[in-house]
Amino acid sequence: MTRQKLGQHFLANPGWRNKIFDTLDVTAADTWVEIGAGHGEMTEPLARSAARVLAIETDASLAASLRTKTASWGNVEILEADVLRVDFARLPGGKFRVYGNLPYYITSPILRRLFDAAGRIASIHIVIQHEVAARIAARPARRDYGYLSVLCQFFATPKIIFKIPPGAFRPPPCVTSALVQMTLPGEGASLRVADPARFMDFVSRCFGQKRKTLWNNLRGLVPEEKFRTALRSCNLRSDSRAEQLSLTQFAALFRAISAD
Repeated sequence: MTRQKLGQHFLANPGWRNKIFDTLDVTAADTWVEIGAGHGEMTEPLARSAARVLAIETDASLAASLRTKTASWGNVEILEADVLRVDFARLPGGKFRVYGNLPYYITSPILRRLFDAAGRIASIHIVIQHEVAARIAARPARRDYGYLSVLCQFFATPKIIFKIPPGAFRPPPCVTSALVQMTLPGEGASLRVADPARFMDFVSRCFGQKRKTLWNNLRGLVPEEKFRTALRSCNLRSDSRAEQLSLTQFAALFRAISAD
């Protein structure tokens, strides 16, 4: 499969590579996991400054080329693998930081995979489609706010650092990109959610049909009277919609509905 079919756009412009690298604040003690290493556009600057780099690349020919290129560096390991099959929680070593120029069409699945290992990750720095970046950083009652916003803000504190034009890449994408920084842990660390996976399933159902009320989306999950009581205990209106709720309110409603 070609890189174009894989959705990868290489960060070819050295000026933009340097600008991104300057935001990473790489230290000599860092271990970095790089997703979509490509030709090593960011692997090389990371390796010059960090203790260790694990570069993940799914394309066999690119992975082989990277092994040859980095063989003498001593602190780079090339992992030829589909990132969606990598178990980040089982990677050797302690905490690590993540950089990735992500294929746009699988940004969300990659983030969910990373968040499964949230306890191992200190920060995530990703180049993604700007439209998706806006959804990640959106706050309640904003047009872009949705399940992805809650997921990312539960596990991390996201921030859009800057936009990146199509001309920074080869081949150029048809959309504007953005660098997003996420510092872990996120807001979820203080919300007393005992089962994050079950909580995120609940949030997903709340957003099932975005314009419908919470009750219409959760109908069948909980008896109506219990649901109405839970809403009142959280000071939420009966016609509340998911797009209006903060993470704190989602957590409170989840606890109220889950209580025996």
